[in-house]
Amino acid sequence: METPTDEHGKLSEPFLTSSPSKGGFRTLPFILAMEAFERVAIVGITTNMIVYLTGEFGMETATAASVIFVWSAATGFTPIIGAFIADSYMGKYPMIGIGTIIGFLGMILLWSTAMIPQARPYCDQFNIICEAPTIPQLLLLYFSLGLISIGAGGIRSSFMAIGVDQLDERNNSHGFFNWCYVTLMFSSLIAVTLIVYIQDNMGWKMGFGVPVMLMFLSAVAFFLPSSFYIKLKPKASLLTGLAQVIVASFRNRHIALPSHAANEVYYIREGSMLQVPSEKLRFLNKACMIKNPQEDLTSKGTASNPWSLCTIDQVEDLKALIRVMPLCSAGIMLSVTVNQGSLMVIQAGTMDRHVTSNFEIPAASFSLFMMISVVVWIAFYDQIALPLASKIKGQPVRLGLKQRMGIGLLCSCASMVASAFVECTRRKIAIEEGFSDEPQAVVHMSALWVLPFYVLAGLSEAFNAIALIEFCYSNLPKTMSTIAANVNGLGGFTGNLVASLITSMVDNVTKKGGESWVSSNMNKGHYDYYYCLLAGLSMLNFVYFLVCCKAHGPCHGDNENEAENSGIGDHESIDDC
Repeated sequence: METPTDEHGKLSEPFLTSSPSKGGFRTLPFILAMEAFERVAIVGITTNMIVYLTGEFGMETATAASVIFVWSAATGFTPIIGAFIADSYMGKYPMIGIGTIIGFLGMILLWSTAMIPQARPYCDQFNIICEAPTIPQLLLLYFSLGLISIGAGGIRSSFMAIGVDQLDERNNSHGFFNWCYVTLMFSSLIAVTLIVYIQDNMGWKMGFGVPVMLMFLSAVAFFLPSSFYIKLKPKASLLTGLAQVIVASFRNRHIALPSHAANEVYYIREGSMLQVPSEKLRFLNKACMIKNPQEDLTSKGTASNPWSLCTIDQVEDLKALIRVMPLCSAGIMLSVTVNQGSLMVIQAGTMDRHVTSNFEIPAASFSLFMMISVVVWIAFYDQIALPLASKIKGQPVRLGLKQRMGIGLLCSCASMVASAFVECTRRKIAIEEGFSDEPQAVVHMSALWVLPFYVLAGLSEAFNAIALIEFCYSNLPKTMSTIAANVNGLGGFTGNLVASLITSMVDNVTKKGGESWVSSNMNKGHYDYYYCLLAGLSMLNFVYFLVCCKAHGPCHGDNENEAENSGIGDHESIDDC
């Protein structure tokens, strides 16, 4: 986080010292507009990208899916790197500014693959016979996607934080977060409807041209009020502090820990409530152990070398992070299943998508139902389910964090079971109708059958993702709130990489015995087997989650534990955590 300093080097309060001519609510619409334009552009091209790669670049379905998984992983991970660079070296304003420019350049390059025939392989009129893409064509494609990921990382890493910087203590930052959520949701809805509709009906030149304009507008919206922004300078990042603990504990690995901890032995930050480190993960305590006060401390009592001696607070921060990591890692498999939406686009494209005789839903727009299920469930859970359960019990009731996370994992498993059933039925109908060699033929089966996947995937996100963020916020120190906020990004990054690995392995192994399960011809492949495999892995992941829950023990964040600690039993929780 960035904090301004006065001339004596002491921390100052940015909300009170900032000039009235800077910051305030007047800058927030520009920040929200910047993120809205960026989100519509990137979500719009991501949703339908598998159709572009298989149709215009002639990629195999498995290869295209792997490309999208890796690209999505990069887009999820770059904001974490961007946050570290912005907090430690660059600052939020330059980070976002550079991100908008790089993202705009990436969009132009991607647009050029649709505009310039030589930038993509030749495909016939029906995209049935396509030449293999050349190395320069692939390099241009991958370079453009890489620039888009870097641009998204620069923007998404800091847009919320710079928005909060504009508000003083009299303003309501909670309201800003609400508007951020509304902006992101509304932008995604526009992306999967309007942008996808343009791509399906007006072609890729217009379908990628509109996102280029949106990225340009995103840059304009951000730079327009530049003179009014409060721009705070960066300071040392929390991630640096965590790295210092790891390095210091390794450097001091040969030091023997005392049998009885004493205040004089450990380096205590001024004003800290922690006087001795905890006994868990004791080997990390070596990082905060003072070996020789004359050498390890300066005349002012600070560490001579922060990479050899850390505070107890730094050590305990790292311990808290390590303690929540196993439960967080259980969400990786959920990301794998949710990210199968790219394959669902291909599947829905071979089914009857007509709502009326003159209108059909674009295949990529079915992800709209996932977003709707998230919003509907959150509203139902908060406004109907909890009040009703509390009324029946006669006291406030709610699901525990671990229970909600577990239900989300089960929903993700169920989404794969439903997908396997639907694909098995669709494939059987396609074969019966004589479409074995026509992968693009539309079978007589309503595409609404794919809705169970999107609804269950949405419920898994609503249960698990939100509970996971709450779990991290309640079990990590306040100084690690940035990490807690980005836990979903980390899970999505890892999940996309794992999904790419699984898809590639399945393709390489199954095609040795004939047709690959994830063949470009869905009517000859066995996507139903592939979905069953993911369902089985999801169930194993749920067992792993239960083991992690037992090993973790009780956690903070539920009223039952808080009531027990305070001696007041006013609330009842359905689970201990």
